[in-house]
Amino acid sequence: MARKRRPKVRAKDIQGLKYFKRLRPLLERLHDVGTERDAAGNRQLFFDDYAALILLFFFNPVLTSLRSLQPASDLHKVQEKIGCPRTSLGALSAAARAFDAEALQQIVGELAQEALPLQAGKDAEVLRGLTAVDGSLLPALPKMAWALWVDEQHRAAKLHLHFDVFKGVPCYATVTAGNGNEKKELRAALQAGRLYAIDRGYAEYQLFQDIIDAQSSFIGRIRDNAVYEIFEERPLSADARQAGVVRDLVVWLGCEESGAVFEQKLRVVAVAGSTHTLPRRNRG
Repeated sequence: MARKRRPKVRAKDIQGLKYFKRLRPLLERLHDVGTERDAAGNRQLFFDDYAALILLFFFNPVLTSLRSLQPASDLHKVQEKIGCPRTSLGALSAAARAFDAEALQQIVGELAQEALPLQAGKDAEVLRGLTAVDGSLLPALPKMAWALWVDEQHRAAKLHLHFDVFKGVPCYATVTAGNGNEKKELRAALQAGRLYAIDRGYAEYQLFQDIIDAQSSFIGRIRDNAVYEIFEERPLSADARQAGVVRDLVVWLGCEESGAVFEQKLRVVAVAGSTHTLPRRNRG
């Protein structure tokens, strides 16, 4: 049976070109990135062009693969608006190995800084700096040898994403093999002035202290067998009780077995439904 012919990509089907008036100047700094690997000096598709075409791909559901993206680069309208020349399928395929996506990190950060808050007013200010952090597995092909996860036949990449809740945009991201260490990736990306919301996969005392040392704060879960000394029990407001808070404590977290990691007291909040038994220790 003959393969079904794909519909031809037409200029009128392409959308999102208006955004490149703002994006193209940001991408220009990428032009020479990776050129040192071009020993023959015959490269025609540069990193800024490649990044622009990949963004065009995400803006357009009609583009479903590199094979459909290539004819889009033939269109005069696309060449004019995004500022890149016609490219070949071979050049697009090779570009994924020629260019390092890490060079895009600074651009992502700059765009995140420019994003406007989703809400305004006094109540919205409590969200400023709130950053949700998590790692997500992305299934990969067995031939992607770098994407180690379970075994040779089960591979995955892992996206480590920081999401600015106040602005509703990603503000940092890295991609590792599926078994990439989430704590290590967060530690390497810590910024000042953030309130990191993290799940129990990040429950490591040294990481908690590293966040504080970076001039930020965190909201995270501690393990059910965590040990601490209670220094203060804070009174609960009606709103807190309504939200399910049952205890609000100021503690010194850890013991001799877990190491003297913390340099300050921490706040522990127990909510209804938690299995945490609030153990405590006494200093001898």
